[in-house]
Amino acid sequence: MSKTVVIGMSGGVDSSVAALLLKQQGYNVVGLFMQNWEETDENGCCTAEDDYADVRRVCSVLDIPYYTVNFAKEYMDRVFSYFLAEYKAGRTPNPDVLCNREIKFGPFLQEAKKLGADYIATGHYCKIKHENGVHYLQKAKDQNKDQTYFLNQLSQSQLADVLFPLQDMEKPEIRKIALEYGLATAKKKDSTGICFIGERNFRKFLSSYLPATKGKILDLSGRQVGEHLGLMYYTLGQRRGLELGGIKGEEDCGRWFVVKKDLTNNILYVSHGDEAPLYSKSCEVSSFNWIPSRPETTSFACKAKFRYRQPDQDVFVTVKNDTCLHIEFQEKQRAVTEGQYAVLYDGENCLGGGVIESAEY
Repeated sequence: MSKTVVIGMSGGVDSSVAALLLKQQGYNVVGLFMQNWEETDENGCCTAEDDYADVRRVCSVLDIPYYTVNFAKEYMDRVFSYFLAEYKAGRTPNPDVLCNREIKFGPFLQEAKKLGADYIATGHYCKIKHENGVHYLQKAKDQNKDQTYFLNQLSQSQLADVLFPLQDMEKPEIRKIALEYGLATAKKKDSTGICFIGERNFRKFLSSYLPATKGKILDLSGRQVGEHLGLMYYTLGQRRGLELGGIKGEEDCGRWFVVKKDLTNNILYVSHGDEAPLYSKSCEVSSFNWIPSRPETTSFACKAKFRYRQPDQDVFVTVKNDTCLHIEFQEKQRAVTEGQYAVLYDGENCLGGGVIESAEY
């Protein structure tokens, strides 16, 4: 009797092809669509409805059953509340990492088991290796699409019964297969940005949840060069949206960019041309999740990413306790941002990740 796989279907091409591949491999495949956000976009359209319509079309072509489940409350409680609290604290969170741990591999896994799942699957680009009861998260074949960065908070129990059908695939191949089998999502563009915001104006969206307070923009000499719209709208290293282009006498000195936020005094600090203030030598990390387990040594060399799609960086790690690390960079790193995740790698293996608390300059 064939095993049952419940696959998370988003209405995108990746999960559509993942479902197709699982069926071709002989699994009993069930599609499950998660609605995590209940709100219309700027045009009054509920994007979840459009996505679910695509899921229905794909499942019809594949001749597999499909269901929908509403996790909007869980998402609000476990992910979005954290997102708002971090922005209020002047940090730049990554809710997609939390969504994977708290929703896609949390309530989704429980719902899948109710549907009789032996395994769950997603359209993520990464590999999973199961060896002697230990589960290793590894980089995908398509290094440009590898998504282990976003899965750095998953536990051993969450990785135990997971399949990643796209682990050895590259994106052009996915598109080609979708076209070949007439899947409705074949030419659908990839989603970008934070899932619940979509293509909307980020500032407008955030301001509807958090009140913004305007304040001074100062350069590093303390001179006021402009006015910011609210510190939460800016992140370290940001160049766009500062509206400082027309300062007399400094047109040829390069671009302005954010170097620091002073929450106490509501001041945004910027630099003009000189990026040196953005480069740090080390960082402190908390809430580290080890995959598969904490190493026996308290210090070691490995690779790290401080943002998605960043090339691997050489680092030296000192383990302070079970969840707190000090990471020293072999080469200074640009715009290591509080609230984002530092994710460690040993070759193809993802060792886990944690939240960047501070950077040392």
